[in-house]
Amino acid sequence: MRPAFSVIFFTVTSGCGYGLLFLLGLVLAIHPDSINRIDALIPLGTGAALVGAGLLSSTLHLGQPQRAWRAFSQWRTSWLSREGVASVAGFVPIIALVWCLWRGADADVLQALGVLLAVLAAVTVVCTAGIYTSLKAIPAWRNAYVLPGYVLTGLLGGASWSWLIGAWSGGAHAQPALMAALAIASSALKFFYWRFIDTAPAASTPESATGLGRFGRVRSVEAPHTEENYLTHEMGFVLARKHATRLRWISLMLIGAVPAILATCVDLSQSSAFAVACATLAALCVTAGLFVERWLFFAQAKHVVMLYYGGTRPHHV
Repeated sequence: MRPAFSVIFFTVTSGCGYGLLFLLGLVLAIHPDSINRIDALIPLGTGAALVGAGLLSSTLHLGQPQRAWRAFSQWRTSWLSREGVASVAGFVPIIALVWCLWRGADADVLQALGVLLAVLAAVTVVCTAGIYTSLKAIPAWRNAYVLPGYVLTGLLGGASWSWLIGAWSGGAHAQPALMAALAIASSALKFFYWRFIDTAPAASTPESATGLGRFGRVRSVEAPHTEENYLTHEMGFVLARKHATRLRWISLMLIGAVPAILATCVDLSQSSAFAVACATLAALCVTAGLFVERWLFFAQAKHVVMLYYGGTRPHHV
């Protein structure tokens, strides 16, 4: 598939935002008295800003952005519609928490809102992943790795931003150890995902699609079109193997090795300035790595319609 920057920006920034909101909601749900008003409002506002920026960018991918509201009506059958409903519903506890934290609400109220915030943040990310896992025509997305991949990378992005906010403000947010664990888990999952799409047998072939496999190999006598059309432009994007390998390693380094090493180093130092530098670098690396990972997620996915244009492995590059 041809990577669209608006969708990549949406999935990365909203994923980081929802990860940050989920972690904050979890803290409020478990220990609402352990975090003061300012320490809660900063990540709450940051998470809302990331989510809002992502949602706005997603409308740029629509042919008629002014009709985006119609997507909310198909929530019974469409994961895209469910994502829209969940994302809008997620702003209810955000606004309520801002009001309650500013006015000074009881711990029970903050706890209830924290649970609601964490649940809606998790549901929205699951709905986003569901958009891709539901597409049978794209084998690289319809597998058991995609959903946990979205969840883990969202938590990783949220943890990196939480550590950054905590380091700069001096508040108690996500600890470096949590981010290191998420970095290792996310990079390991992506490694196995990429190995899967490289080695899994093709879901469809020209032989199975035409039913002529018993006669031998099926191939086109001539190209269906003399020039590029919409399908070949959007669904036939080709990424050279050497570039894919290089980008994969860059992504693994940025979302896995580098943040894990930085988190380990900061635990060995008592310097607050060093902690701020490590947290800043980790957040930048993780965010950049997620952009590379998400670009690959789209660039390496092949639609089965490309079999008609001479493709043999719709999920392989």
